[in-house]
Formats: sequence, structure tokens, C-alpha cells
Amino acid sequence: MTTTTTETPTTGQKFAAEVFGTFGLVFFGCGTAMLTTELDQFSYVGTALAFGLAVLVMAYAVGRISGGHFNPAVTLGAALGGRLAWREVGVYVGAQLLGGLLAGAILFGLFHGIEGFDAEGNMAQNSFGDDGTGYAWWAALILELLLTAIFVWVILAVTDARNALNAGAAPLAIGLALTMIHLASIGFTGTSVNPARSIGVGVFAGTDAIIQLWLFIVAPLVGAAIAGLTYPLIFAHGDDPVAGSGLRLGGGRNKHQVQQYPGYGQQQWGQPGAPQQWGQPGTPQQWGQQAAPPPQQQQWVQQPAAPAQQPPPQQPGQQYPQAQPGQQGQSWGQPAPGQQPGTPQQWGTPDADEDGRTQIRPQD
Repeated sequence: MTTTTTETPTTGQKFAAEVFGTFGLVFFGCGTAMLTTELDQFSYVGTALAFGLAVLVMAYAVGRISGGHFNPAVTLGAALGGRLAWREVGVYVGAQLLGGLLAGAILFGLFHGIEGFDAEGNMAQNSFGDDGTGYAWWAALILELLLTAIFVWVILAVTDARNALNAGAAPLAIGLALTMIHLASIGFTGTSVNPARSIGVGVFAGTDAIIQLWLFIVAPLVGAAIAGLTYPLIFAHGDDPVAGSGLRLGGGRNKHQVQQYPGYGQQQWGQPGAPQQWGQPGTPQQWGQQAAPPPQQQQWVQQPAAPAQQPPPQQPGQQYPQAQPGQQGQSWGQPAPGQQPGTPQQWGTPDADEDGRTQIRPQD
């Protein structure tokens, strides 16, 4: 019998996983683009597949440890979407930048093994405008923003807790999404959607590439922020947000934090120390349910029956009313004939006969 022990990955393990995964993505993706260009055999399909397959393989390899981000934009979208605590963002981004720079440095060294290789403008860097692909800067900004938003939406969707049946295929969907994105945009910007990928090779590609890096940092981060904020608003959370994640507007706390610190920040209107809900004090009101009536109205609608009264102590010489012949004896607490139901019988009031006349009964 084999026993499997599941342990929570440490911060160091997550850091190492993100370094390794980002390194693989940049090395194989950008390396393929550089090789095909250097050999005058540039292929859109080959480069797109190289990036897609790289992220797919790396996600399967180390995604169980860190979630397989390999991209600062994905990390930002995950934090805003409630999937990652903000305290871990710095660790992830630092690891991704390190992995990208290591891959760029190794590619820079390896390709100098080709006689006459010049790294300036030949490092599979992203570019736009006159110093790059010739694509207008504003169009490049919009394109990178849009494609990154789509990419992060896909990632948040396929890793949603409600998509558990297809969780094993999540890396495949993410890899195919990145392949499609490259097929649609390589000719315009070289396709970034990942600041670590752009920085990793851009810093070795000459001055023009370094100057243009701002767009490939800003656009992916803005696109990821839009996706991270809008996905929970449109599709809601599949599970409780991770503690310390999301965007707290107006100093609010997310659901997970309120559960973690009961009583903090829960003071509500109308009742000290207890949550005041719509329609009924102290009772949680759910969306789509009708609010309970106010206490006064509810008391009239649901008036309980009056309890049976006990006879007072008998005074000397006092006789209780006797039942008339042919008439059933009156039970305690039941209305007398002619009296409205629900009204308790009062002691000391004369009985009434069937035609409504008051009957005086002599004492025996």
C-alpha cells in the first residue's frame, strides 16, 4: 500500500518553479524565433508553436508547485482576481524576471557561436514603429493590451474551481491560447503579452529595443489588470478568494478576510454587535427571497391562540354557570354562544342564550 503525502510548497520552491518555467518559455520560444530568422527560414507557425508548447510543458511540469504563471501579467491578474495573495507577487515577479534574463543571456552567448552574428535587433525582441516592425505605437499598445486581457481571462477560466472536471487539461488550453495569440500578432509586435519575455531578450538587443520596452511592460500589465478585475465581476468567484488578494475598494475586506477575523468591521445599522440584514433583524437575507414582514405586522398575521384561562378561586356563595339542558358543557377558554371565536371567556360576564337575550340564572 502506497501512502501519498501532500505538502504545501514553500516560498523557495515556488520561486524556483517560476524561474525554471519562465526560463523554458523564453529560451525555447525566443530561441526558435532567433534560429529561424538567422537561417532565413522564419516561420509564424513554428514560432507560435514553440511558445505554446513551452508554456504547456512547463505548466504540466511545475504548475502544481507555483501555479505556472511564468509571466508578471498573469501574476497581477491572479492577485486582482482573488487567486494569489499580494505578499507573494514580489516573489513571483522577481523569479520570472530572473528566469527571463537567464534565458536571454544564454541565448546571447550561444548565438555568438554563429559567425558574424550581431545581437542588436536579432534577439527576437518585441518592437513597433520606425525602429521595429513599422506598426504604430498606439495600435501596438491596444493590441498587446487586448491580447493579454484575453490570455488572462482564459487562464482564470480554465483554472476556476467550477471547472474541476477539466482541470487536467488547463495547461493544454493555456498553451493553445498562447499559440493562437502569437499567430495573430507576431507580424505586428513580435508578440509579448509577457513583460518577462520582453525584458529577458530586449536588454541584449540594443538601444532601440530597450527604449521600446516600456510599451511591452505597460500594455500587458494594464490588460491583465482589466481581466483580473472583470472576471470575478462577470462570472463571480468559483471559490472563496485567497486571503490577502483582490482589490479592496474603500477600505473594505473580502469575504475570506471577514471570516478570518470575525467581529471586525461587522458593525451594522440598527443593532449593536450583530449583522443587520434586509427585511428582518438578525436573519441573513438572501438575494431573490422576499423580506420578512416587520415584527408588528408579523404578530398580527401569526396571532397565536389565547391560552386557556384557569378559574379564579371560588368565593363563598358564588356558583359557576351551569350548562343548560341539551347543551354541551362549556370548556375552559372556549367562547360562549354568540361570542366571537378567538376571544377568551371573561369571568363575571353573563352568558347569553341562543337568541341573544341575557339569561339570569338564580342561585340554587
